[in-house]
Amino acid sequence: MKRAWQAVWIAAFLCLIAVLAQAQMQVPTPGPELKKLDYFVGTWNFDGDMKPGPMGPGGKMTGVEKNEWMQGGFFLVSHSEFKGAMGNGTGLAVMGYDPEAKVYTYNEFNSAGEAERSTGNVEGDTWTWTNEAKMGGAVMKGRFTVKVLSPTSYTFKFETSPDGTAWTTMMEGKGTKAK
Repeated sequence: MKRAWQAVWIAAFLCLIAVLAQAQMQVPTPGPELKKLDYFVGTWNFDGDMKPGPMGPGGKMTGVEKNEWMQGGFFLVSHSEFKGAMGNGTGLAVMGYDPEAKVYTYNEFNSAGEAERSTGNVEGDTWTWTNEAKMGGAVMKGRFTVKVLSPTSYTFKFETSPDGTAWTTMMEGKGTKAK
């Protein structure tokens, strides 16, 4: 009986080693869609105008974003600092690509306690990110658009809509890559 159990344990151990060896040989590699996020790598300065509305009184906004690839190349990590009429703050965002849903992903957390999850796509030189969030008790749709102007500059616009048809601009501005 003791030998039978030893044989079972040895067989189980050999199966485990085979599974682990196979898993090590199949290291995933980032898909070609992720290369498009390379545009955002580096340090970017941005300035813009917030429009008065549900997000606050409006006014000038400035900030800096530092973006780098996480080891493995599957996620772009962004650390940001911003100043504006509504105060100063920091943020952490992670961008990636969901190959099953065929959309880019954006998850942000900031020092105001906000957590945002958006999905996006890119067509030509325009990135469009969309999400839904509660504002004043109502579900609002959000759309953040980035238009690439050159390798070192882009314009951006954030809009909201209660129904996804009529959009109101909440913020717009420009980003410039630091030298």
